[in-house]
Amino acid sequence: MEKFFVGLVLGMVGGAVIVANNCKIRNLVKKNQEDLMAKAEQYIDEKLEDIENKKNGMQTDET
Repeated sequence: MEKFFVGLVLGMVGGAVIVANNCKIRNLVKKNQEDLMAKAEQYIDEKLEDIENKKNGMQTDET
């Protein structure tokens, strides 16, 4: 799922930059890319944290 988000963001940004020759639009695209990447990273971090919490919970139950 995470790879999908990264690919989607890069594809959208790449297509927008190719189409956009205007400096203002390019800056807007870069800003939106940074926002989307931050959200994707936050999502991935939350999922990894959930996995770690589940893993640690299983280890404490076994001991």
